[in-house]
Amino acid sequence: MSGSITLLVGTTKGLFLVEGGNDRTGWSVSGPHCDGWPINHAVGDADTGTIWAGGGGDWHGAGVWRSEDGGQSWELSKLTAGQMDEWAANDADFAAMIGWTDAEPPFAKDFAQVWSLGRGHGTLYAGTKPASLIASTDGGQSWAKVEGLSNHPSAGSWQPGAAGLVLHTIVFDPDKASKIWIAISAAGVFATEDGGATWERRNRLSNAEACLHHDHPAAPRDGETGHCVHNMMRAPGDGDVLYQQNHHGVWRSADGGRSWDDITPGLPSTFGFPIRVHPRDPDTIWTLPLNGDMAGRFPPDASCAVWRSRDAGKTWQAMRVGLPQKGCFFTVLRQAMAGDTRDPAGIYFGTNSGSVFASFDEGDSWAEIARHLPTILSVETLEHA
Repeated sequence: MSGSITLLVGTTKGLFLVEGGNDRTGWSVSGPHCDGWPINHAVGDADTGTIWAGGGGDWHGAGVWRSEDGGQSWELSKLTAGQMDEWAANDADFAAMIGWTDAEPPFAKDFAQVWSLGRGHGTLYAGTKPASLIASTDGGQSWAKVEGLSNHPSAGSWQPGAAGLVLHTIVFDPDKASKIWIAISAAGVFATEDGGATWERRNRLSNAEACLHHDHPAAPRDGETGHCVHNMMRAPGDGDVLYQQNHHGVWRSADGGRSWDDITPGLPSTFGFPIRVHPRDPDTIWTLPLNGDMAGRFPPDASCAVWRSRDAGKTWQAMRVGLPQKGCFFTVLRQAMAGDTRDPAGIYFGTNSGSVFASFDEGDSWAEIARHLPTILSVETLEHA
């Protein structure tokens, strides 16, 4: 029998751990962890029990918290200074109250938040706001900037989305450490095949007739998909199949992002945040459409559904059983949908109203397994042996 599952739930008021048993029942909640910092994203290593949680903001500065005992104790790697550091530097009583030291953080004030984390082939990466990529080869104790991305020729033209200029998605090739994809709002998709030394911008539309211009500021123009990527995942298997939820639809690439096909037709709207791919089937995907960026950003008709495709986006089916069908005005953010590797696969999502919903039958039915949490910013799974 498979082991237990822990959901790593990042919120505006700290990290919460939502833990379920071997049969994915009996869910319990612990937290808030990380001293109540806003946590944008968290990842873990089930083999060692290590969890990393990234976040911060203008007050705290940016940082990555690390627990080596499954969340019982935490240590902070503070990366940039915030307003609290300025206050403490000028107020000895305040400095004593918060236990402040005058150690200079390694990145001064280069960025305000950690927005995403990714761990692959022994290296831990963090995406920041404003957008940059930093890396750690010692488990998050020390960090260095990936200069190849920061020095990309297009960097001066990157424009922020509504949440700012954020590097929110880090995707790895499971077999090649040198291949990484990242997504920035609103600068688009970038890929490296030499471990980060150089990066290629990959946002070109395919030649399919269906890839037409949409009448929207973030829509395709000049032969590109538009740069306001919301989330991206690589499909399992040998091919470099990628899916992205963009500001104006869902897109699929069969060539590692070198070209993109629009697979939005069949969905009730062109706007949403998360995308999820089945752990074994590259043609099964899930997304949660919202009614539009200027229309409230809640489920269409205030009736929640997770939409599933079993054929790589050719057709879509609304999965509604167990989800609120009236008066549903929550938002599900870009990093707030996760999955496990069980058979059948489990799917989880968190809302800005503080609920976590789960499906243990690949979306056919849903149940609320946690509620009344702070605004949920991210959900990831940690599967124990």
